[in-house]
Amino acid sequence: MALPKGTKAPNFTLYDSEKKQVSLHDFHGKNVLLLFFPFAFSSVCTKELCSIRDDIGNYGSLNAQVLGISVDSLYSLDKFRKEQQLNFPLLSDFNKEVSKAFDVLYDVFPAFEMKGVSKRAAFVINKDGVIVYSEAKEVPSELPDFESIKSALQAAS
Repeated sequence: MALPKGTKAPNFTLYDSEKKQVSLHDFHGKNVLLLFFPFAFSSVCTKELCSIRDDIGNYGSLNAQVLGISVDSLYSLDKFRKEQQLNFPLLSDFNKEVSKAFDVLYDVFPAFEMKGVSKRAAFVINKDGVIVYSEAKEVPSELPDFESIKSALQAAS
């Protein structure tokens, strides 16, 4: 079960697709939308992240920094980000530590029996580092509830 609302978000530092370290505490004072996703280049993940890309202005107007996280390598994420022209950072949780900390790691991914894949999950973390929205999907083909995410960001702003 994913970390619930009201929980202080665990801090983390990961490398982004540009090989720079990014920490959650870098965004203190700003709302953060963390989107965990199973695989770069898969159809559902592409649809999810491209919908965020196309709506990035609305997230920005809600004082939100969007961060995508998967267990893919930073090299895969770099290629994916460039091909899809994503306008927010993608972070590599290759060692699976952040996915474990947020409790969004499949024991066994349903489609291909792979171990250690991130679930599709969304967390809104407010300016004080507290989770104000938490959603994790057991079925990888289901997208997060973007309207509820926006409502949580609106309330946090």
